[in-house]
Amino acid sequence: MTNKQIHLAKRPEGLPGADTWSLEEHPVVPPEDGQLLIKQHYISLDPAMRGWMRDRKSYVPPVPVGDVMRAGTVGEVIASRHPKFAVGGFVTGMGGVQQYCLTDGKGWRKIDLSLAPLTTFLGRMGMPGLTAYFGLLKVGALKSGETVVVSGAAGAVGSVVGQIAKIKGCRAVGIAGGPEKCAYIKDVLGFDAAIDYKADNLYAGLKEHCPDGIDVYFDNVGGEILDAALTRLNRGARIPICGAISQYNAAGRMVGPSNYMSLLVNRARMEGFLVFDFVAEYDTALREMAGWMAAGQLKGEETIVEGIENFHATFLRLFSGEKIGKLLLRVNV
Repeated sequence: MTNKQIHLAKRPEGLPGADTWSLEEHPVVPPEDGQLLIKQHYISLDPAMRGWMRDRKSYVPPVPVGDVMRAGTVGEVIASRHPKFAVGGFVTGMGGVQQYCLTDGKGWRKIDLSLAPLTTFLGRMGMPGLTAYFGLLKVGALKSGETVVVSGAAGAVGSVVGQIAKIKGCRAVGIAGGPEKCAYIKDVLGFDAAIDYKADNLYAGLKEHCPDGIDVYFDNVGGEILDAALTRLNRGARIPICGAISQYNAAGRMVGPSNYMSLLVNRARMEGFLVFDFVAEYDTALREMAGWMAAGQLKGEETIVEGIENFHATFLRLFSGEKIGKLLLRVNV
């Protein structure tokens, strides 16, 4: 039995080219004492992966050149000599872009398929959903009746942010690219309004759809959209900084906000966060989100591509926008 793997072949400049990766095949190694072998079914494609390729200080070390590319995964335990993981169980963790993962179990969590389908644990019930939950409710300190604006609103994180805002009795305005995505967040997910950043004037759209200002701006993209949102802040507004996908492939310096004095004038705050900061509360959050899903209040789409050989083309969809909801790569049947 062989294991197909995607390795980081070089550190890219700008948008990664096909030569950023190498596809390798190695024998599958059986587990030793304290290890388990996971047959991975789905790989999560996330904007954060672009940052993990950079050789610079961050919240995690960069992926070493030559190593399997880091990625979140879900799969089934097919062999185990680990006391906490039984054969036949399903798990999620950072298994990397490969078909099989041999691990000591550190950082892996069991998942309950009675709560949701397997793929959901890389989306609404996975890191994107948890990021939305804690970013909005903890960092954003959301209160009922407030106005929430979220960028990247049709993506895995943004789509959950807007729905949680509605569940909590707030007005949800989403910023997305193109009429299809704007229709999706309004007609399917129940956002109050959508702004098409590719066709609409951001400043005019925010003024129209947030006539009483913005209380929470959940930022996934940075750049010009963050700058526009800063002009509409209410006093005491909160800006959870989740990501800045518009800047990840910049060859030069990142573009920062020029309207940052709005934070001073409005006594607002802008705060970065990582979902890992809230790991002790994951189970509580997942139970609440499972309840919302069961009640039909938390919906989501998945864009699934078949075959580990298609990793590069699939990864580029994160930046071209050719997806709705969670982007996944299926690597095993």
